[in-house]
Amino acid sequence: MDTTRPSRERHKPCEISFEFFPPKTDEMEASLWEAIGRLAPLKPKFVSVTYGAGGSTRERTHATVARIVRETSIAPAAHLTCVGATREEVDEVAHAYWEAGVRHIVALRGDPQGGVGGAYHATPGGYAHSTDLVAGLKNLHDFEITVSAYCEKHPESASYDQDLDVLKRKIDAGATRAITQFFFDNDIYFRFLDKARKAGIDIPIVPGVTAVQNFKQTANFAKKAGASVPDWLAERFEGLDDDPATRRLIAAAVAAEQVFDLLDRGVEQFHFYTMNRADLVFAVCHLLGVRAG
Repeated sequence: MDTTRPSRERHKPCEISFEFFPPKTDEMEASLWEAIGRLAPLKPKFVSVTYGAGGSTRERTHATVARIVRETSIAPAAHLTCVGATREEVDEVAHAYWEAGVRHIVALRGDPQGGVGGAYHATPGGYAHSTDLVAGLKNLHDFEITVSAYCEKHPESASYDQDLDVLKRKIDAGATRAITQFFFDNDIYFRFLDKARKAGIDIPIVPGVTAVQNFKQTANFAKKAGASVPDWLAERFEGLDDDPATRRLIAAAVAAEQVFDLLDRGVEQFHFYTMNRADLVFAVCHLLGVRAG
């Protein structure tokens, strides 16, 4: 059997990035910094740190991002959302990021305060939507701004056309990169990319990839976020609820299969949702030819 893949030799991903979330406990903090230490030698383009509503979450995100600036050579991208804060409060956080040396923001509307799937209500006196947030941030400082994109349409959008219109308005406001919600069927990504290009959207639209650490948890989140979970994926994890070692092997195989197909079809930028765990992501990057150096 011929196991060579010449297309993979010709195309190596030119850019990888990782997403982390701020730790809530000392144990989680140790896990986070272990993951950052493991993945940093792969020289990602940037690492993003998520952010939620509430002062303590904002403080944890800022502390994590500031430490990345101080102690690593990685460029951090701090998340900012519209939820649970006035414009003045968001602007204050953005100023603090700039003063800490952060030059890249991932600007998001944010999930409703009741959680994913709930009804969204703009915060009184706050930025109403991500488009407003992008414009506000660009008025404050010359941030590089990344935004989100939904291959299967945002669950609150009435249509794909409306979703693409929102993305275009975020670009007009100053966004220069989009990262997609995770997906498992690559054809969905390429159909979305084709629609976006036909709509005149020409910024990089980077596929968001997740290695499934917990299938039931991932499937539940996907349902709320409007992302489909194919039957074949459920079948691969069937009967493994009490077998975490095999689940990890299956998760690595699924993620590797997905990124190899994306790579062979011309994709050269990948954003990995790490869940603050490095081993699966590191293994997939190694298979892609991304090595420490």
